[in-house]
Amino acid sequence: MATPEFILQLREKLGTLPLWLSGVTAVVLDAESRNILLIRRSDTGEWTPVTGIIDPGEQPAVAAAREVLEEADVVVTVERLAGIGVTPRIVYSNGDQARYLDIIFTCRWVSGEPRPADGEALEARWFPLGGLPPMSADFLARIADGLATGPASFAIAAGPAAW
Repeated sequence: MATPEFILQLREKLGTLPLWLSGVTAVVLDAESRNILLIRRSDTGEWTPVTGIIDPGEQPAVAAAREVLEEADVVVTVERLAGIGVTPRIVYSNGDQARYLDIIFTCRWVSGEPRPADGEALEARWFPLGGLPPMSADFLARIADGLATGPASFAIAAGPAAW
């Protein structure tokens, strides 16, 4: 599913005004090979971990597992909360604006061969940790949080970020 129905309803009333939304990033690892699952997004062409929007009332860890299944046709177990942060402002090609409270989870592959499953990804495949494709510093930081051990990472800023 590209854009959840509740966001389409909000957009009918608010137009392209900035929305504050809750999202997840799923850093999916194959424990045996130590490979990471990435998708190449259909909207930007970028390689990223699986990301998505949390539905109203949905538990964030459930959203992470759902998004991986929807976007890459892979079943995962969510193992740990890896980090929480705020994304930079995103302006989509249609002018819609959003920022996300992003909850990062480390997930373990259970089954399934990665493939683009719902139109949000052009490709889905495993990459060795030492051979990641080029990606933004933001997504590399999310992956680093997902690979870390110990307490989850929490971004702390010196004040409210401007839209």
